[in-house]
Amino acid sequence: MTENNLDYTKEQILESSDFRLINKDLAPTSKGQRTWGTYNYTALWIGMAHCIPTYMLASGLIAAGMDWKQALFTVLLGNLIILIPMLLNSYAGTKYGLPFPVLCRSCFGVLGSNVPAILRAVVACGWFGIQTWIGGQALNILMISAYPPWAHFIVGPWVSFFAFWLLNMMIIWKGMSSVRYFEGWAAPFVLFATIGLLIWAVIKAHGFGPILSSPGKLTHFNDFFKVFVPSLTGMIGYWSTLSLNMPDFTRYSKGQEDQMLGQILGLPTTMTFFAGLGVMITSATVVIYGKPIWDPIMLLSKFHNPLVILISLFSIAVATLSVNVAANVVSPSFDFSNLWPQKINFVIGGTITGIIGIVMMPWKLMSSYGTYIFGWLVGYSGILGPVAGILIADFWVVRKRVLTVPDLYRMEGEYRFQRGFHLKGILALFLGIAGALVGLLVPSLHFLYDYAWFVGFGISFLSYIILVKKTDSKRDLFPLQA
Repeated sequence: MTENNLDYTKEQILESSDFRLINKDLAPTSKGQRTWGTYNYTALWIGMAHCIPTYMLASGLIAAGMDWKQALFTVLLGNLIILIPMLLNSYAGTKYGLPFPVLCRSCFGVLGSNVPAILRAVVACGWFGIQTWIGGQALNILMISAYPPWAHFIVGPWVSFFAFWLLNMMIIWKGMSSVRYFEGWAAPFVLFATIGLLIWAVIKAHGFGPILSSPGKLTHFNDFFKVFVPSLTGMIGYWSTLSLNMPDFTRYSKGQEDQMLGQILGLPTTMTFFAGLGVMITSATVVIYGKPIWDPIMLLSKFHNPLVILISLFSIAVATLSVNVAANVVSPSFDFSNLWPQKINFVIGGTITGIIGIVMMPWKLMSSYGTYIFGWLVGYSGILGPVAGILIADFWVVRKRVLTVPDLYRMEGEYRFQRGFHLKGILALFLGIAGALVGLLVPSLHFLYDYAWFVGFGISFLSYIILVKKTDSKRDLFPLQA
């Protein structure tokens, strides 16, 4: 037995693998690369949760009519639910040191894995664009506050936008180690800066009393439930991306306990806490301005103290940069690399992500809280939920947590299936997506869309198990070993 209690080393995998399926970024992590401890994962989640889209996620619920208790309950429940598939998929990444697209090869085939990987990558590109747009806006207002003539510079907003884009790229170009160091530094800074904004809101609203007593519009259960269901799906959809590709991070963990404890401490607690700040501040705007202001940048535009503006906008820029690098570039970098390992490495994959994120016109995705939560978040949850269902069914139910890692990198190995594609896995995927999104086309079935993640996950989970186990012979599961 060798490193990580497995009977192979990274060097052996690199030497024995098909060159079309591997590069140094996709290969299993070595013992020397496993340096992430509990704090690193906690800090990672603090950095990813403490961002403007999280703030707007919670503040959007207030704008949709919920009171602060309803909004916080929705956020907390959604994060506790999504934590379950996240930990289940993270386990496989830690055990075998594999990234998400390589883990997909066991259930979709060595070539078919590109289907879920690209679906995940496209969503990440959209998120990258959203975060870059927000960060660019903050940077532009920051420039105006520091140098007022900047407001008259016609291309100023675009200069700020691409300057922020370049900051993201610089971190990625330095590799995964820079991500760990940056997250460890940014997490506590963003936390303290955001608390400062809450203090302002409480003082301006004359205490917590007026904020907490601010009533919501959804006073009847039926009215609340109609908003609650798609909102809960949106909460789950928010991190359904990371529920798939957390193995991209947990493959660097020192052990299972480190990544599990770090995520349990980091995700539901910090996500709910930061969402709570957004809820409180947005509730305060109802008291202060007579209407909810769900966009924090719009709120900051009403400030008159230059020092407050500078500190707040700098915090937004750091928070946005922190989550964008970790959540929206790392995963698609590996996903694109999986397409063409010999030509696309981590850095090139990250650059591709940055370019596509701009092309997707993120300003339209953030045009309103309805488009953001009920359109973007709920919509893509119906695409990624089925992928999560299949990954968990394959690893935990069908294969009983056992993978033949060398064959994940061989064209003629156990996971070749039908010329590199596991048609049953791909069929189960599209059955789940169809079930989750059919409500968009058939009005009478729109309730399925409100539950998009749950519907897609459940259909794909069950259909994959049924399709794979329909034929009990070993030849059906592992055709090249029978």
